[in-house]
Amino acid sequence: MKPSLRTSVLFFVLPVAVASWGMMSAQAQSSTEIGGQKIVTLTRKAASTTKPEFTSITVMPGRGMELLQITANFPGRGNVDVLASPDVAGAKKMLDETDNANGDYGYRLGSAFLVPYPNRIRGKLSADGKTLTTEWQGKTITLPANNIGKLAGAERHAMHGLILKAHTDDVSEKTIPGGKEVTGVIHAGDFGGHWLSKTDLVFTISLTADAVDAVVVAKNVGTEAEPIAIGWHPYFNFPSGDRTQARLQIPGSMQATVDSYDNVFPTGKLVPVAGQYDLRAGAPLYKNFYDDNWSQLDWKNGVVQVNISDPAAKYGVRIEGLSPEIKTIQAYAPPDKNFVAVEDQYNFADPFSKVWGSMDTGMVTLKPGQNTKWHVRLKLFVP
Repeated sequence: MKPSLRTSVLFFVLPVAVASWGMMSAQAQSSTEIGGQKIVTLTRKAASTTKPEFTSITVMPGRGMELLQITANFPGRGNVDVLASPDVAGAKKMLDETDNANGDYGYRLGSAFLVPYPNRIRGKLSADGKTLTTEWQGKTITLPANNIGKLAGAERHAMHGLILKAHTDDVSEKTIPGGKEVTGVIHAGDFGGHWLSKTDLVFTISLTADAVDAVVVAKNVGTEAEPIAIGWHPYFNFPSGDRTQARLQIPGSMQATVDSYDNVFPTGKLVPVAGQYDLRAGAPLYKNFYDDNWSQLDWKNGVVQVNISDPAAKYGVRIEGLSPEIKTIQAYAPPDKNFVAVEDQYNFADPFSKVWGSMDTGMVTLKPGQNTKWHVRLKLFVP
């Protein structure tokens, strides 16, 4: 696979107006609306002078509870942005003025939550090219065809779920031991007519000195069985600005092959990791391109752990997957960008495709009344 082939729409350039990465004051943020709802910023003061601590999270209830920013204090360096994302004013312009009807700009900054499917889904395209149909257990699912590669012959497909523009009800904040927490509920229903049953999504995002926890519980509140997968799309920032020396460690022993780095459609084959794709011990990103999926993850004590480190900045962030339903980790790292996206998700890409044969592709079946919980925790370390 050649990095030069990759020209997906995810290669975007932020408008000049959103190029600043600074944060507005908490008071100014509290009155700012994005997606028609006030954003929520939880803050705490760092207490330690010897170890890093998380200091804030900024959440957008008007955009599916997406995390716009996370900040952390590293002694000797000060406050840093954990996520590669514009400031509040820039995000508002990008999401409220520039975004399209599907809300696709939501997964191009911060960390969007992806429900009821992360990654790509192929299907039969409608005549107008706006939707596609696929099948699950003999039932037809119609999805927005919201993504396409850039090369000639690229195929339009669905990507990254159906809550990118969802509004959140019952948003509340409270103090918890050692920190703060924000919760909210998205009554997703049938996801705008695109899904087979009705679903409620309960979000809990918490901030303490040692961790940021993100929990999504999906419950089938309808009358039919439905497939569900959950993931997120966090762009992790490199404070040094030197992507080549930043290191990535992913404990996956198998890699899903794809047709190209333009479509990035799975072939249905899993191969043992090798070369630049063997990241079990961790390796510098150098100028390697990644838009790949790792599986057969190495779980230890109920945790699957990914490490991102920026040695030049003496900075590191650890991503802990805590739900056993997380079957794969997708990583996206273009050589010309100062970030790596690490996506803990239930499923393999294109999970309804026949290319997978009888393999379990990670979609969870929820019968009426059943629920599933996705839980990921961030921690900090000094490499």
